[in-house]
Amino acid sequence: MVRAWGAVGLLWFVGCLNYLDRVSITTMRSSLKEEITMTDAQFGLLTTAFLVVYGVLSPLAGFLADRFSRSRTIIVSLFAWSLITWLTGHASNFNHLLVTRALMGVSEACYIPAALALIADYHRGPTRSLATGVTITGIFAGSALGGLGGLLAERYGWRLPFQLFGFVGVVYAALLLVFLRDPPRDAPKVDPELAAEPRVGLLQALTSLLSSGSFLVALLYWGLLGVAGWAVIGWMPTYLKETFNLSQGRAGMAATGFMQTAAAVGVVLGGALADRMSRRHPRGRLLVPMFGLCVAAPAIWFASHSDLLGVALAGLMIYGLTLAFTDANMMPIVCMIADARYRATGYGVLNCFACIVGGITIYVGGWMRDANLNIRSVFQFGAVCTLVCAGLLLLMRPRTAAGAS
Repeated sequence: MVRAWGAVGLLWFVGCLNYLDRVSITTMRSSLKEEITMTDAQFGLLTTAFLVVYGVLSPLAGFLADRFSRSRTIIVSLFAWSLITWLTGHASNFNHLLVTRALMGVSEACYIPAALALIADYHRGPTRSLATGVTITGIFAGSALGGLGGLLAERYGWRLPFQLFGFVGVVYAALLLVFLRDPPRDAPKVDPELAAEPRVGLLQALTSLLSSGSFLVALLYWGLLGVAGWAVIGWMPTYLKETFNLSQGRAGMAATGFMQTAAAVGVVLGGALADRMSRRHPRGRLLVPMFGLCVAAPAIWFASHSDLLGVALAGLMIYGLTLAFTDANMMPIVCMIADARYRATGYGVLNCFACIVGGITIYVGGWMRDANLNIRSVFQFGAVCTLVCAGLLLLMRPRTAAGAS
């Protein structure tokens, strides 16, 4: 078990770095637009390009993690991410920025399916959701620190954060090369299906996944959550800045810091609750996130309609706390409804759909701003999507009793 939790610790920092860069660009809008001419729609397109490339390549990236070494897939991804992040800090015009953000999608696509599948390989039964949740706190820590990018950009220029993050990534990737390993295929904590047939084909994996009714429901579920989540992440810093007359740095830190700090608590709480509930009820890992979504939907609605900053931030924190119940349990849910050999591929397919629709949502938000439409409509639609997702969880069915463990 020491080795299993050691893998969680190593992957925690990778997730932090990935999301630190991903979110930082949304918090440095003013600094970027001062130096590089772009419309709000083009600014939204920077994140959309990342998400579309990231999403489209996620199934293939997941398959690579299922077919080959999960740990080596993660390490190569981090090296590539670090180089591209450093190059982003040297972009001289909008087209250069757009290319680097698209390339960032290539590097990051290989991380999350491989990482969560590796955690699922190490952790079975009573620790799976909690281990997944603790790993994901690294992602929320990176998102919470995303405001740091806006703060540094405000003081030292927008190029410095990207160059700094890229350097740190190279150093950490070298450390992972020494310490991060896949669990042995014959280890007692590894699922028998994995040990019996470790090599799979992409077409075989996709056929198995897409022939499952529960997986198709999960696809719609994760896609709608992508709409809601990326609408908040992509446009909440701008909304807070303009609604409450905050500086770029304060708005970025408020939008990411409060919500993501609460989410870091929620992902651990949701994982622990789901592990405990699953010992009493076979659908425990579905019921816990369903409850969380029923609370998150009204919370984000009120956060985007209050004229008081304190109320808006409280709504964001409740939203982050309860939405995170889903993040802690998505890979465990995949383990319940999909063949064990196709976990990373399955998560990649889900990521693909969620990121594409999320990217479109961010771009539409930028188009709405250019057309002088109320950006609150994006948050309203996101709240409705979140509530619909709670109902979709009721339609999913575990493959086997063992899959619920």
